Amino acid sequence: SLRVSLACSHAKEILHCLKEKYFRELQDLEVDGQKVEMPQSLSWYPEELAWHTNLSRKILRKSPQLEKFHQFLVSETECGNISRQEAVSMIPPLLLDVSPHHKILDMCAAPGSKTAQLIEMLHADMNVPFPKGFVIANDVDNKRCYLLVHQAKRLNSPCIMVVNHDASSIPNLQIDVDGRKEILFYDRILCDVPCSGDGTMRKNIDVWKKWTTQNSLQLHGLQLRIATRGVEQLAEGGRMVYSTCSLNPIENEAVIASLLEKSQGALELADVSSELPGLKRMPGITKWKVMLKDGQWFEEWKDVPSNRQTQIRPTMFPVKDEEKLKAMNLERCLRILPHHQNTGGFFVAVLIKKSPMPWNKRQPKVHQKLPQKTGDTEVTAANSGNGSDCIIEEPRLAENEESKKIQELQNSDAEQKKKEGVCGPPPSKKMKLFGFKEDPFVFLPEDDPLFLPIQ
Repeated sequence: SLRVSLACSHAKEILHCLKEKYFRELQDLEVDGQKVEMPQSLSWYPEELAWHTNLSRKILRKSPQLEKFHQFLVSETECGNISRQEAVSMIPPLLLDVSPHHKILDMCAAPGSKTAQLIEMLHADMNVPFPKGFVIANDVDNKRCYLLVHQAKRLNSPCIMVVNHDASSIPNLQIDVDGRKEILFYDRILCDVPCSGDGTMRKNIDVWKKWTTQNSLQLHGLQLRIATRGVEQLAEGGRMVYSTCSLNPIENEAVIASLLEKSQGALELADVSSELPGLKRMPGITKWKVMLKDGQWFEEWKDVPSNRQTQIRPTMFPVKDEEKLKAMNLERCLRILPHHQNTGGFFVAVLIKKSPMPWNKRQPKVHQKLPQKTGDTEVTAANSGNGSDCIIEEPRLAENEESKKIQELQNSDAEQKKKEGVCGPPPSKKMKLFGFKEDPFVFLPEDDPLFLPIQ
């Protein structure tokens, strides 16, 4: 599939050239005895800017009849006007509903086709040459970060920054707001997590050889940690798209259900049924089983033997409480099946953050004045009822009684937090340090002597 850039000032001219010149030349064309199918526009992509063709790279490169078409695609791709991209991978950026002022985080960005699409959407308004928004593209693999840099160079955009972190423990960034430092929260987050890739079976032969049910069991925890870190950094009212190229519910609905459950109402699944008209989709599922590599099936966590509880986790199972399950609206998730529109398999869920996550809420401070000792007596402050503190003298407590009183204060504090629904943060994975790695970009301060000649 190929996509004409939304940010291209002459996108209509390129589209006209494709339709009226190169696509017409493909009519009644035969290569190696096989008739070439005409490219078809993706009906759900805006303004007919995305097209699907069955022409392989091998045919494009080696066929003399298609040489001019191939050269045109290469030249326009190098200057950022056209991008080759899997059709279903265009869906998550579209559902993010990006505007030029949005602050965007792409958590698992490499190789960068979706990142490029996000940058193009920032520049879609030709009346805004330098949008206020930006894209921070992250990937855990240092080498793959260079692919992101390559994508950024094609588009010549100042609104992109590439970072190299483990997405499950990506650090907070601070910004300067009116002279004070504040944590940066993102308006839009794309969370396209690592997955088993079973949705790519039609084009990826390796999946047939290497795929097992164990793949999803091993990835579920990582996917949940990345998604959790994503919603932590999402601004209130912001939108996060979670996506995989897998159709396994353990990597999809199980992650979303677990995230919704521990958010305690801070998140909700957005209803995007009216968006992208023309896209054939299936609703998310609410019932599934968990299978081990040896073929054992489990319907509930309680059925899992103790020696298997390191491979299978409680969050992999569907929610049994019917009221909770109904409130989650898992049917709002999107399942793209390969045979519906000749694409790969894909899963998408759009989450909206309504309030801070429970473990990010500021815990109320308990204002209790500790006893003050004066000689052999102990002085405590108490409220006399008229707004002033009165002093009460009490006999000095023994050491064991004093420690007991402090313990009671701590216990009452803990009980108060429980009542208010404040819970601790989920366990986070520590960022691994792999030794010295060259950064994709080198940032120079404004007073650096090298900066002036470059400028």
